[in-house]
Amino acid sequence: MKVILNKDLAPLGEEGDVKDVARGYARNYLFPREIALPYTPRIVKIFEARRAEIEARKEQKRKDAMGLKEKLEALEISIAMPAGANGRLYGALTNQTVADELAKNGFQIERKRIELLGSGFKVVGKYRAAVKLYESQSAEIGINITAQEIKTESPAKPARRGGRREEQQKDAKGHASEAASAEAAAQAGAEASAAENTASGGVPGSAVQENSAALET
Repeated sequence: MKVILNKDLAPLGEEGDVKDVARGYARNYLFPREIALPYTPRIVKIFEARRAEIEARKEQKRKDAMGLKEKLEALEISIAMPAGANGRLYGALTNQTVADELAKNGFQIERKRIELLGSGFKVVGKYRAAVKLYESQSAEIGINITAQEIKTESPAKPARRGGRREEQQKDAKGHASEAASAEAAAQAGAEASAAENTASGGVPGSAVQENSAALET
């Protein structure tokens, strides 16, 4: 289906360009967003009447792109990334990473316009990336990848061996001490009871023997 672009749309084309696109792409995406219009005699006449205006805008875009190109090529961005002792990067550098760093420097560049040059973005060092501007213009920027310090937490101290066993031994000793105290109290009570029976005329010998036998059992 033939359409006329009403707006710039990378990489399809620029305002005023005539393009052949899929019918569904035109109806579902380009037409609803007014990015393109159907190629009809009426629309063609409208664009012909706007031709001078469209060319003036294009010329201004070329000048803006040239100014941006000079600024970008004078720039070198520095990106810190996690790396090992040998300088090898733990993660991959992406065009989104470069776009984010450019934004910090005041340049709003879409990530799809950024192309990493070469395939060696695996260790710290200096690299290049290309930024696609208007029409066929592009700018190359310098990228300095540095190693990012990785903070590691000190390992927790291991629990002392035998700690559980010592606690169990302490508990056993405590229980034994309590049992001994209870037995001594019972013995004292029996002796006191025998003495009381003797004072009241009872039979102390048998009572003491019975109480002693009860304690022994």
